[in-house]
Amino acid sequence: MKARLIPYEVAPSSLKPMIELEKTLKNSGLELTLIELVKTRASQINGCAYCIHMHTKDARANGETEERLYLLSAWRESPLYSDRERAALAWTEALTLVAETHAPDEDYEALSRHFTPAEQVNLTLLIGAINAWNRLAIGFRSVHPVEAGRAAA
Repeated sequence: MKARLIPYEVAPSSLKPMIELEKTLKNSGLELTLIELVKTRASQINGCAYCIHMHTKDARANGETEERLYLLSAWRESPLYSDRERAALAWTEALTLVAETHAPDEDYEALSRHFTPAEQVNLTLLIGAINAWNRLAIGFRSVHPVEAGRAAA
């Protein structure tokens, strides 16, 4: 697989607001583990290998367990996630697949039970941002790092 282009090299000023948004969201009060779960789940749905690689690595660096990362795509079937995380993951799926789901009231109601209004906005911006990053990475065929000796021939 070969990258079509590297967005950071050809349009750094256009990406600067996205990078600033990431910094703001990281300091918004949302838990770092929750942020990485949301980013990973949206990236799984979108099939973005580059972002899945990045955010599972970041999640582990922030103390996330392998088991929870392995089970993330089946979070509804696992007791390993808190009610707050479940609300965030449901909202992530609803907004990532918004053309299909139209952000159901039941998902918003769960979100409202576990997140303040400001957290709801920050979480929604986080979901929007990771979906934009996924589209950049997928569209331009960003290639995730490969461990030495592990690349396909």
